[in-house]
Amino acid sequence: MPTHIAIPATARPNLPLVALNGEEASESIEPAQNPPELLQQGKNFYQNGQFAQAASAWEQAAQTYGARQQIEWQAQALNHLSLAYQHLGELTRARDAIATSLELIGSLSKIDPINDALLAQALNTRGRLELTSGQTEEALESWKQAQAAYDRASDETGILGSQLGQAQALQALGQYRQARSLLEQINDRLQSQPDSLLKANGLRSLGIALQTIGDPVYSKQVLEQSWAISDRLDAPAETGATLLSIGNIAKDFRQYDVALRYYQQAISLSPETLIQVQAQLNQLRIWVELCQSSQSLCSREEIPALAGDIQSRLMNLAPGRGAIYARVNFANSSIDLQNAGAIAIEPQEIASSLARAISEAQQLGDRRAEAYAQAYLGKLYARNGQIEIARTLTEQALQISQNIEAADITARAAGQLGGILKEQGNIPGAKAAYQSAFDILQTLRGDLVTINPDVQFEFKESIEPIYRELASLLLRPGATQEDLKQAREVMEALQLAQLDNFFGDSCLETQPVGIDAIDPEAAVIYPIILSDRLETVWSLPDGTFSHHATPLTAPEVEGILQQLYSSLYPVYPRDERLRLSEQVYDWLIRPAEADFERNGIKTLVFVPDGFLRNLPISVLYDGRQYVMEKYGVALSPGLQLFPEGLGQERRKALAVGLTEARQGFNPLPGVNAEMQEIASEVDSTQILLDGEFTSDRFETILASQSFPIVHMATHGQFSSNPEETFLLTWNDRIGVQDFNRIFENSRFGISDPIELLVMSACQTAAGDNRATLGLAGFALRSGARSTLASLWSVSDVATSDLMREFYNQLTASDRSVTKAEALRQAQLTLLRDPLHEHPYFWSAFVLVGNWL
Repeated sequence: MPTHIAIPATARPNLPLVALNGEEASESIEPAQNPPELLQQGKNFYQNGQFAQAASAWEQAAQTYGARQQIEWQAQALNHLSLAYQHLGELTRARDAIATSLELIGSLSKIDPINDALLAQALNTRGRLELTSGQTEEALESWKQAQAAYDRASDETGILGSQLGQAQALQALGQYRQARSLLEQINDRLQSQPDSLLKANGLRSLGIALQTIGDPVYSKQVLEQSWAISDRLDAPAETGATLLSIGNIAKDFRQYDVALRYYQQAISLSPETLIQVQAQLNQLRIWVELCQSSQSLCSREEIPALAGDIQSRLMNLAPGRGAIYARVNFANSSIDLQNAGAIAIEPQEIASSLARAISEAQQLGDRRAEAYAQAYLGKLYARNGQIEIARTLTEQALQISQNIEAADITARAAGQLGGILKEQGNIPGAKAAYQSAFDILQTLRGDLVTINPDVQFEFKESIEPIYRELASLLLRPGATQEDLKQAREVMEALQLAQLDNFFGDSCLETQPVGIDAIDPEAAVIYPIILSDRLETVWSLPDGTFSHHATPLTAPEVEGILQQLYSSLYPVYPRDERLRLSEQVYDWLIRPAEADFERNGIKTLVFVPDGFLRNLPISVLYDGRQYVMEKYGVALSPGLQLFPEGLGQERRKALAVGLTEARQGFNPLPGVNAEMQEIASEVDSTQILLDGEFTSDRFETILASQSFPIVHMATHGQFSSNPEETFLLTWNDRIGVQDFNRIFENSRFGISDPIELLVMSACQTAAGDNRATLGLAGFALRSGARSTLASLWSVSDVATSDLMREFYNQLTASDRSVTKAEALRQAQLTLLRDPLHEHPYFWSAFVLVGNWL
């Protein structure tokens, strides 16, 4: 039984909260100081993350300037004051301050460049506030006006900042092309300047913005240029900050060795203790992830040494929000490493560190930081089994975050409260808490990937469990039709959130469509892997739902699915493969068979979860035949993502491929025959083979012509890491982010949309349980209504035979055949061929998206 943690005096539940009235902060400010000194002191406090003290200093300065009728200085002080209030979550006070500042500026001369600079700064502050408040269109307009004022004032730094703000607003409004175009303009502007620290800092800001909108490759290029400039100018503080950002990109890509090296360089170079600590904390988080993936790594001696070094550096950090977040993040990693046995740290020690963070937040009047730290203290007590204290602390964090409109922290605290209430047996309360967290996550969707990196949520740790726990509570015995429908919606939202997390942005448009409106002969199956069971929910064309529970833990389910995946190799014993295949059939399909027969179902659409994404559903076996012998099968990341097919003319294709060995990949001699087979079935086919299939040529042709079918017979890899997801061309690799640009004409309606994208020689990354996120990524970035792809490389002959029959079925003039049925018939052709009857040859091909 764990040792109980004593409650530190500074963090006792129901402790009166510090009011944001400036009283505590004003103790460190001399009332007799003159206004310029107060302005400077406020800036010093602000830069150190002491926002309440900054607000107090600037408020006094504004009052004094107002009494002296020094309008320009009063407006500047109020502008700064609004920024401080925004950081503190005091949005009403922030609005009042910036409104008054702009009103004062409006009374000044319109021809003085100094007043243009004041106006620009105030508009910039207002734009930031409007974006925080969800007034995105207003924010965009404020930043446009700010840019114009900065331009009149000849302020290059200000222009850059206002343009970055506009790009962020455009992204939030879903205007992704415009956001990308603006960021490229910013880059062009920076490239025209001579090397300087201003340029290095501007490039770093641009790099961070590019990472925020989901373009990490471009982001890394820009950050590396910033690094080169600051290094050449011998500016270690700027270089250290940039190396930290580059390390973060490598960490996001799970290139842990690379990230650890960048962080170590940042630690060695930067003179700033906070940058050093942030880099070390990110190193420690990498060790947490490595330790959780392999228990053997938990014994590495680097882990306790690093933790001890961080503790020493934390002691030297000046009070401020950065120091508070650093203490909380260290506590969170310590909890995880202590649970894994990687470090010997007592829960009481972690509690004391969090209590210090809460105390500092209260002394600073920083209620956002206080709520953040309080939530983690609640998490620590919950992990230690002290549930009642955990509940009180979590409810207090929830109250604070709600009061200051900190939605990201509110979602986390509400989800944590749901787990605590479930542990206490309060199921209605738990469901309500998880529902609240889920609702907030839906409104936050675009912000989940852009949250302040100091409080970045670990998706698997903090976000995904909220969806799964809510679905679990909705799918309890006696679930109503409304419960089942809502569980379906929750899991569809999770699919969307996972793709957002994969891309690093939220630019996937959703179009909810009822299954009966798409296909009256299709049923949708939602397997949901929960901690204590596998739930299978299915919906019929008439809109009714049913579900079935299999009492297996998540590790047990994943283990059997991985065994089935391994059994698809020809050397695996046939009887064992069929036994595993039938076991999974019993989980997913057999409970619904009677419903499917009564409703005349011909197509099964799976919205797969977990490792099921990597598994070809067509291989499931009912004891007599494979599922694809009875039904057409399609996969979907969620029906919200794929619109109905347009039924347009299919007899035009662009077919590209490689037959020769390139970039270390083996030759594909059968691709030439595959191209000819397509040309024989699709009347108007343009072929780019080998040296003709360059990245530029491919992009140019797609930009100038419309093709209902794009067929790519080339090596490729699908991975849960966007940087390791690619298709090979003669001279380059096309990444999943490149698809965004290459297919933008069809995605944005400039040319006809792509009806079918085929990738016939690809494979999923070995050992990557979430690799098919890369497949979904290509499908979605291309804008294709349907995607046919291989999960592993199959022999050229089998691929050519399957593709010939697929296109023969699809283009038959005497009948209308859905893509799912065309694939089924093609797979049956291989199944009936003694040379290719093994599932290894025909089950690798999966249809993603619209199956019609």
